[in-house]
Amino acid sequence: MEWLTDPSAWAALATLTLLEIVLGIDNIIFISVLVGRLPEQQRQKGRLLGLGLAMLTRILLLLSLSWVMGLTSPWFQIGDFAVTGRDSILILGGLFLIWKSTHEIHNSLEGEQESHEAPKSAAFAATLVQIAIIDIVFSLDSVITAVGLANHIEVMIIAIVLSVVVMMLAAKAIGDFVDRHPTIKMLALSFLILVGFTLTGEGFGLDIPKGYVYFAMAFSLGVEVLNIRARKGRSKAVQLRKRQPGDGA
Repeated sequence: MEWLTDPSAWAALATLTLLEIVLGIDNIIFISVLVGRLPEQQRQKGRLLGLGLAMLTRILLLLSLSWVMGLTSPWFQIGDFAVTGRDSILILGGLFLIWKSTHEIHNSLEGEQESHEAPKSAAFAATLVQIAIIDIVFSLDSVITAVGLANHIEVMIIAIVLSVVVMMLAAKAIGDFVDRHPTIKMLALSFLILVGFTLTGEGFGLDIPKGYVYFAMAFSLGVEVLNIRARKGRSKAVQLRKRQPGDGA
């Protein structure tokens, strides 16, 4: 426990915790979208279990550092492109994320009858399985980043636990907000498709800075929040105009 007296370890803990929260944004959005198809009384349980699975996945990957680092070594060669285990997981995970997000968008736009019946028929276990699959993909880069930033595995595990606790506290508010605003849900699904393309591109060796992706999402979200506030303002103005004739009479 000598790291407790090491200032650089505490700095690494703070930096890594913040980074884990940022890297977990796409994960919590995906979880919020998936549990939105569950009965309302199961949604919070699904969010907490989903984030718990994410934390467990990251800790297990950290405890298997030799295996994780081995994923960066080439598995086989296709022409001049060396395919690693990390590449394979990113490609498969990215394609799964694209398919799942596209499927959810289709259900939102076309499957109106299905969307009414889905909360009753959605299997809780199946939802957790899908969350677990994508957790592995989202956790992989997070763990590799953690290994590069911190020298003590205790620091990495504490940072992961702290970041997941923060996300658990924010999960219900984010999920309820997404459920209340269909346009935000559509924006979130579009963002997940973009993340899926990014993961797939990285799997094929493309260098795609995630900062651009998160900036685009934050900008789009900011614009949509302004639109929501503008719609509420117009709705209040219309209600006031409707009340005025009656008040005068």
